[in-house]
Amino acid sequence: MESNVSPISTSTTGNRKKWTLAAYRYMARKRLARKAEISLKSLAAKTWDVAPGGTSYSPPAFFLPNQMDRVTGWEAKRFYPFEHPARTMEGLGTVVQGPTRGYLIKDVWLIDGALYKNNASHWLSLKPGMFPRILVENEIERGAAYCTQNGNTWFGTWLMEDCPTYSLACNEGVPITTAPSARFPLFTQAPAYEDWFDMKPLRLHSAFFRELVLFDDVSNNQSRHLRFRAMGEKLLSHVSYESHPGVFILRGGDGDLRYLRNERELAEHLRKSRGFRVVDPLKTDVPTIVATCAGARIVMGVEGSQLVHGVNVLPQGGSLLVLQPQLLQVPDGSRPPEFWLCGRNARGRWLQDRHSRGRAHTGPVPVLMGDGASLRLTVSVLFDFLDAENNQREDRDREGRHRQHCLSRGHLGAEQVQP
Repeated sequence: MESNVSPISTSTTGNRKKWTLAAYRYMARKRLARKAEISLKSLAAKTWDVAPGGTSYSPPAFFLPNQMDRVTGWEAKRFYPFEHPARTMEGLGTVVQGPTRGYLIKDVWLIDGALYKNNASHWLSLKPGMFPRILVENEIERGAAYCTQNGNTWFGTWLMEDCPTYSLACNEGVPITTAPSARFPLFTQAPAYEDWFDMKPLRLHSAFFRELVLFDDVSNNQSRHLRFRAMGEKLLSHVSYESHPGVFILRGGDGDLRYLRNERELAEHLRKSRGFRVVDPLKTDVPTIVATCAGARIVMGVEGSQLVHGVNVLPQGGSLLVLQPQLLQVPDGSRPPEFWLCGRNARGRWLQDRHSRGRAHTGPVPVLMGDGASLRLTVSVLFDFLDAENNQREDRDREGRHRQHCLSRGHLGAEQVQP
């Protein structure tokens, strides 16, 4: 990955204090003049492809028959692909992935998680307080931001999406991220992961950048795939592990409330009858979490950031099985909450699709009604799903071996074999 930008200096210029009203001018334009926001990237002095695009294969998820019709609500305006999940669940096949893009912007202010230049802005984190600071304590010749607003909000997004971009930032300037605040403190397990990933970012509340590099790193092209897999290899290099049936990652009551009342009961059944391991990441350090998840053929748990601990080290051919709570309601407000089950085969790529962390694959098996956000899931339904998934996996493995055999005998063209 080579930039077409001229050679850079990654040095900082220390504590050259400046002051700016950039944040307040932005507030005035938005609230008083009601001006539309202008993207900071539109002011880039240079743009370039950090890595080329390509194609990937998105396989179908595992789900029981006749269940997709029961999915009647989804957060279409919030989560990709902004449509009924059936098309994604049934498999997208070959997906065209765009390039990873770089943007060089000059003379940029960072104020409390937001970047400003002239009338343009870009938010790296949600607003930490009512009154942005005026005094800027750092001046940096050239920085590169790898963090995102969602990554600074949700631990799983930080671990799955922001961390792979860190290596790109190192190639372009001083890797910078926003400093923690009272509203958005540093994730508890972030320091341990940063240590194992060899990440040494510069955390800033405020700064003035002579040059700043931003990225569009949302496409699952080969570059992003390799960076994510490299992260997993770094984690695995710190632990000893062997293949095992699976890991159930407890969610408990942390974060957004998705409380499965018999979560520990299910985990214990899986441990005794299926050989699963069980880990509570809220009560466990990162080395133990990684060692427990390493080698798991199935990563399972209630939808949430904690599942990314397992996704990080999911082996080729492994599956992510999400217990997805239905928290939405139909327009009349009458829909009760449910839990859905969905399985997603990794097939060696980072779940083929960055949105395979559960929100985009909310379906397909509504299994039990509950009251409020507290629910139960029967053991028999969960085990039926595991058996069905295993049967589908075996059928697809046989089909794959047959296609490869036909290819080797010259009965199929290479274009007829799925990647």
